[in-house]
Amino acid sequence: MSKYVVAIPSYKRQDILSEKSLKTLISGGVSPSKIHIFVANKEEHDNYEKAIPKNMYGKIVTGVIGITNQRKFILKHFPEGTEIVSIDDDVEGLFKAKGPTKLIQVKNVDGFFKEAFQKLHKDNLYIWGIYPVRNPFFMKDKVTTDLKFIIGTMYGFINRHDPKLQPSSSIKEKEDYETSILYYLKDGGVVRYNNVTIKTKFHAEGGLGKTEGRFEANKEAAAYLEKTYPDLVSVFHRGNGMAEIRLRRGKGAEGKTAIKKQKTPKNKTKKVRS
Repeated sequence: MSKYVVAIPSYKRQDILSEKSLKTLISGGVSPSKIHIFVANKEEHDNYEKAIPKNMYGKIVTGVIGITNQRKFILKHFPEGTEIVSIDDDVEGLFKAKGPTKLIQVKNVDGFFKEAFQKLHKDNLYIWGIYPVRNPFFMKDKVTTDLKFIIGTMYGFINRHDPKLQPSSSIKEKEDYETSILYYLKDGGVVRYNNVTIKTKFHAEGGLGKTEGRFEANKEAAAYLEKTYPDLVSVFHRGNGMAEIRLRRGKGAEGKTAIKKQKTPKNKTKKVRS
């Protein structure tokens, strides 16, 4: 039986958190006692405590400012082996694809989280994620374990205090891409539910902010990832010029094991499954 906790990093969005992610979790059967809200400082702690009803969460934890640093703080806060669901503060619901044109809301969110962690234990893997785009046309009714992008908006993992699993602090965007790669390299796979997605607003107020800043940050992050993981990453540009990346799993058909050598950031080699 899964005994997961939920970690929600949030900054200056207590009202949004109450109306969106907390409502999504509680209405989906997640016990409020499981929910930990991570804020940046004591002032934020006081503001959140005043604004959010106490029956909607378990604890408010004062962490650090900045999403990357906060996620590292969350790792250290919980013991190794803890099953953690990390979710942003503005998720309005989970949805499952039913054919190429229809999305059905997942009513039993607690059940989905438990199923996902059971899948990790069964496959001896450590991170699960969902489909990153809310469009049933592209979604598929299957769960994969090869190299896939695990979007940081909502994912689950079994906690390990391993610095090699932490993305570089030198980039301000695409940390979830690097996290996906690092787990893949260490464990040989990641679990992704390609038939489950969420409703949220990406790059909402409280993030990097200006579009110009995101353009440059995406460009730098894409270049870093392509240079660091040349066998797994390729860069492309959207019509508006935004730099993006694709992950590739190398040789071998899905469902089969192919062994290859991939250079890690420290120029060591490690055998992985792709």
